[in-house]
Amino acid sequence: MMAAGIAAAQSDSKATERTFRERIEPLIAKYCADCHAGDTAEGGLSFDKFKSARQVLVSRDTWLGVIAKLRVSAMPPKDSDQPTDAERKFLLDWIDAAVNDIDCVRDAEPGHVTMRRLNRHEYRNTIRDLVGIDYEPTEEFPADDIGYGFDNIGDVLSLPPILMEKYLDAAEEITDRAIVTRGLGLPVVVRKSAREFSGDGSAQGDGDRVLASHGAAGIDFTVPQTGGYEIVATAFGQQAGDETVKMSLRVDGKEVTVFEVEATRDEPGTYKLQGRSTQGKHRVELAFVNDYYNPKASDPNDRDRNLILASLEVRGPRAAKRVLPASHQRILFVQPNDKLSRDDAARKVIERFTSRAFRRPATSNELDRLMQLVKVAEKAGDNFEASIQLALQAVLVSPHFLFRIEENPDAGSLERSLTDYELATRLSYFLWNSMPDDELFRHAWQGTLRKDDNLDHQVRRMLGDAKAKALVDGFAAQWLQLRKFDEMIPSERHFPSFDDRLRADMRRETELFFSYIVQKDRSVTDLLVADYSFINQRLARHYGLPNVKGERFQRVSLAGTPRGGLLTHGSILTVTSNPTRTSPVKRGRWILENLLGEPPPPPPPNVPELVDEGKELTGTLREQMEQHRENPTCSVCHETMDALGFALENFDAVGAWRLFDGKHPVDASGQLPDGGSFNGPAELATYLRGNMQDKFVHCMAEKLLTYALGRGLEFYDQCAVDKILVELSQNEYRFSSLVLGVVRSEPFQHQGAKAE
Repeated sequence: MMAAGIAAAQSDSKATERTFRERIEPLIAKYCADCHAGDTAEGGLSFDKFKSARQVLVSRDTWLGVIAKLRVSAMPPKDSDQPTDAERKFLLDWIDAAVNDIDCVRDAEPGHVTMRRLNRHEYRNTIRDLVGIDYEPTEEFPADDIGYGFDNIGDVLSLPPILMEKYLDAAEEITDRAIVTRGLGLPVVVRKSAREFSGDGSAQGDGDRVLASHGAAGIDFTVPQTGGYEIVATAFGQQAGDETVKMSLRVDGKEVTVFEVEATRDEPGTYKLQGRSTQGKHRVELAFVNDYYNPKASDPNDRDRNLILASLEVRGPRAAKRVLPASHQRILFVQPNDKLSRDDAARKVIERFTSRAFRRPATSNELDRLMQLVKVAEKAGDNFEASIQLALQAVLVSPHFLFRIEENPDAGSLERSLTDYELATRLSYFLWNSMPDDELFRHAWQGTLRKDDNLDHQVRRMLGDAKAKALVDGFAAQWLQLRKFDEMIPSERHFPSFDDRLRADMRRETELFFSYIVQKDRSVTDLLVADYSFINQRLARHYGLPNVKGERFQRVSLAGTPRGGLLTHGSILTVTSNPTRTSPVKRGRWILENLLGEPPPPPPPNVPELVDEGKELTGTLREQMEQHRENPTCSVCHETMDALGFALENFDAVGAWRLFDGKHPVDASGQLPDGGSFNGPAELATYLRGNMQDKFVHCMAEKLLTYALGRGLEFYDQCAVDKILVELSQNEYRFSSLVLGVVRSEPFQHQGAKAE
């Protein structure tokens, strides 16, 4: 059966290619080549580069645009030869079949995701979760480029030199704020090199003092006040015989402890004693207590045991324990002590930080290079904390931190499954705009992220976390153009009640509404028709809604009002208007592009605007639009846009309800080319849900998959989208099902080979 199916598919494919050569190419050459051929093709669209039906499929988006223009007779231009109705229908039917000739076995491909730099929002959130401080880069970093409607697309996130300079500056500022390097140790009461000691022994040229036999040397000092103190001696030994060099530490002539001095000249040792001391004068001495000398020993290096003193410090008094910031304690989770050397402590700190920063285990070579920076800082006299700072600054400017790096498939392979670390990283930046947390890292380390139902559990856990607000700030704000809304400046003369507080309230309403859909796992169709929203008193007054008091936003029923769903939010209505008036064209286009996934083609060149900004309309807006549509070049595209936009005309340019536009009653009726009709926003929402719900959820699935992957979708991604939609429809269109469908999809869990 399978063989028969493959043979049939191959036969259909050959027939499609033959039809392209014999009938489609001649029609395109006859009606399109004058404008769309060669290097000077209008709009950059050259049909002569398409040599097969397969190339039409691969360039699916281009040909979907061709369909849109053919369908409304926008191509060829009116002053050019026109295809007959039969020819136009044949072209439309063939192109439609060709761009949808996607075989999910033959065309299965996960696609290649370009190595992606962290955008500004991801960088800020990652620093927050990695270091523990809130570093706002918006003012310093250049704006991120946008691709496919989002600012997390790998192909457009470049790294200009100015940004690299900002990263270097940021790394220094971040580590300075996160790690305390000054005032950590006890104050020094006295510090002397061995050459300044009094007592036995002889001074060497480099300042050390040699105790060659039983003897002692030390310093006199004054304790400023009674309290806790620390004595720190630096020494090393010349070993011989069967015992390690032993050094006695004496205070005021009494032995307090004996140290075994295993350190050598290459690496002198530090020997500490902590205790209490009374105020006044005291003496500390270091004594050599196990002399050995055997001139007859066969090994010349084993004949003489000596103690060499380098320095002595007294520190104190010890004050109440200093409370260090959480960021310092998080990063420096271990400190050098008697059981853990400075090098070992530094390596532990750097290994944990680097592995979290790189979002996968740091390699030995990477750690070795970072430890070299620690050594450089130590030789320059920096303390333990400052030497760690230098290494961490290098981590924060590493490509492995600044970029989300996924290895390409092996040579000869078309794809590979992501590692658990890569999958955890994709998941966390998708839902949180930040690095994986400890639980995700644990699953990645154990290799259990894909086992049993762990992946589904993690998705649901992450959606319930406060950090899932990143879906609002990252995905919804760009999809719904809320960031553009922040830049809108309605005319103060026309809309004196609009101010920055009202703007903030409008945006907050949409953010809370989308967050509610996410947190309560509601149907995504609520975005179109929900009879509730989140409103405070100021916004309710603007909307004309009674019985809403106070600054606090509250869930308000909209039943029985003309409002409901995103299309009646002040933020959406304002962002789709002009500064002085509404724009049915912009509102209709916004619906087509953002809710239905059918962006209209760009307007032909040299088509005048409806009316210049700032000029008053001489008739109703509908009359102006009808005059505009008398131009046949305009009418074919405006029929649908205008009908959708006019249904929202009861809302003015800042979203307030109205019955009159100036002195003219508002006409909010609309009729689509296919005969569908509605009057007002409520009927429009009902029409969209009843007749275009499939288009809406398809559009939302494509946009969420684009955002999750960080790349534009290709023709073969339609197979993944179709699977997501099946799962969505089987689970009451709940938001979690949409996210789970994306996360389970082939392109999300795999990396494809880079296209040639």
